[in-house]
Amino acid sequence: MGLFSKFTPSTGKFFESFSEATSNLVTISARLKDLVQANDDATRENIVREIRDLEHVGDEITHRLFIELSNNFITPFDREDIHMLASALDDIADFINGAASRISLYKFVDTDPVIASIVGVLNRQTTEIHQAVANLKNMKNAQRVREAIIRINDLENEADSVFELAIARLFSEETDPIALIKKKEILSVIETATDKCEDVANVIESILVKNS
Repeated sequence: MGLFSKFTPSTGKFFESFSEATSNLVTISARLKDLVQANDDATRENIVREIRDLEHVGDEITHRLFIELSNNFITPFDREDIHMLASALDDIADFINGAASRISLYKFVDTDPVIASIVGVLNRQTTEIHQAVANLKNMKNAQRVREAIIRINDLENEADSVFELAIARLFSEETDPIALIKKKEILSVIETATDKCEDVANVIESILVKNS
């Protein structure tokens, strides 16, 4: 790449990659939702493999964003914010994959409606993230972005409440200590994924403030 090309605006590539990353998150969170509702081993293992593949897709998109960042001096918003947003999106996929891996490794077969509820919240968060990032391309849509940020944060609070109730119930009802540890860890990883969605919302909000 020549020196002149580094100064040539290529904002479309950044937004294209971010759109792919957020779309991938919607898909991977939907597959986690399918996983916690699956009722046979073969289906579960197929979904776990698919989630692992989708996480690798996310890694590739993140790597591509970092390469674009290093190759271009002109970016749609602050370089630090691009790096932070790409990393935060990647973190969500990592934790979703981590939850799926634990479900597989622990041979967890309990189709617990509470876990399904938290995963449902996570899926709704990723959908809002996808919409928020799409609207970042045009700052005239800033109000839509702000509304999505509010919904993401509200959903994270909802996930926290469900998680706290789930843990309280787990310690009061589960008599098998090994099963308790396994379920608590799976719940914790999923809840952390919802926290990471809030991190993404915070980065997006920072971008709005700097570009308003």
